[in-house]
Amino acid sequence: MDGADGNPIELEHRTKRLAYLDIPGAGQVYVAGDYAYIGHLPNKDHLGTSIIDIRDPKNPKIVSTITLDDHGSHSHKARVIGDVMIVNHERNMTAMGRRAEELPAARARLTERLGRAPTHAEHAAELGVEEADIAVLEKAEAEKYLNGGFKVYDVSDRTRPKEIAYRRTGGIGVHRFDMDERYAYISTEMEGYVGNILVIYDIADPARPQEASRWWMPGQHLAGGEKPDWKRRRNRLHHAMRVGDRLWAGCWHAGLRIIDVSDIAKPTTIGAYNYHPPFPEPSHTFFGVPFKLGGRDIALAIDEEDQYYSAADAAARRGRPHAPLWVFDVTDPAKMQPLAIFQVSETESPWSRTPGTRFGAHQFQEHMKDTLVYCAWFSGGLRIVDIADPTAPQEIGWYIPQPAAGRRAPQTNDVDVDERGLIYLVDRFGGFDIVEFDRPG
Repeated sequence: MDGADGNPIELEHRTKRLAYLDIPGAGQVYVAGDYAYIGHLPNKDHLGTSIIDIRDPKNPKIVSTITLDDHGSHSHKARVIGDVMIVNHERNMTAMGRRAEELPAARARLTERLGRAPTHAEHAAELGVEEADIAVLEKAEAEKYLNGGFKVYDVSDRTRPKEIAYRRTGGIGVHRFDMDERYAYISTEMEGYVGNILVIYDIADPARPQEASRWWMPGQHLAGGEKPDWKRRRNRLHHAMRVGDRLWAGCWHAGLRIIDVSDIAKPTTIGAYNYHPPFPEPSHTFFGVPFKLGGRDIALAIDEEDQYYSAADAAARRGRPHAPLWVFDVTDPAKMQPLAIFQVSETESPWSRTPGTRFGAHQFQEHMKDTLVYCAWFSGGLRIVDIADPTAPQEIGWYIPQPAAGRRAPQTNDVDVDERGLIYLVDRFGGFDIVEFDRPG
């Protein structure tokens, strides 16, 4: 196929698809042992989670699914440690749901400023939405959302997941998160805060999660008298990943944070770095590489291409960088510094400028045993990057899938890698790929 410059594009480089399943669009794929756990984005069948047997990678089989009774929520993230699975519960129509929560405060501000009840047009200008959206927001405001949180399942029998706990949190609920055998590191909205914060839950007894501590950025705790110096939820926790005694937090337009959790009851920020501005796309995932490179402590960050490509915004975005992969020197957490950026050219995907889709980075696998980083790049597919030299990341393979049925472009949303080196991809519109990589050497 041809790229944006008219030249032929190689859709596969050192990669080969072993299998494909036509399943609803997904937010996360997590592989543990013989199974892949997939969290689905909102869909007509209200499918929340799929568990897939991957022992034969050429013939994956869905062994169980979880359907949501609450049709106002989705469960697009899933993680498993041992026989315990946690999935998120988050409000559908996330952007509108957030705006609905802001409507009362916006109404009060406008009423005080104008000396009268504001019009729908004035509400829309205050909130940054279309005038026609205000009626939708008023309806959402009247229907208070109370189901945000996370559910815990016993998956000792993968064919019959058993719900053992449902912990409600607040706001629109839980987004992406991390977990280990003892704790769940939950990114969620909570009463009294603006935007997602970190709430750490002790899951020693998974049927009875207990809050252990909270962490937030100064300015988020409205009930504590703090005042943000940013608009709405622009600065918030996306999620935090644990490596050793540190959590690595992507904080959207607030950049990156390193959090010391050697005392789990007192999470403490020990490092911060923000590259917004000038970079326009928000910080999604931050991860400490679990081994040194060249004698230095290294961390990876990846931004989320947050804007859909459309003719309307093409001119405005011209010249602005797409979301990249970052490499940081974090030897001194208080003075972390970027070493390199990896980017993919628009000429390297035939779908890089397809209207209604995104082209740019989103996520990488959240564990490492060597120097390879497997990146989900929306309409750029899978990109495999070697950071053996952290100052000069090198792409050594890629795989760009075909679009999901009825869609104009692929939207590779998440990636994981198993012990065999096989790669698992999900598309936010639909589809599950298992890909084999022919490693150099």
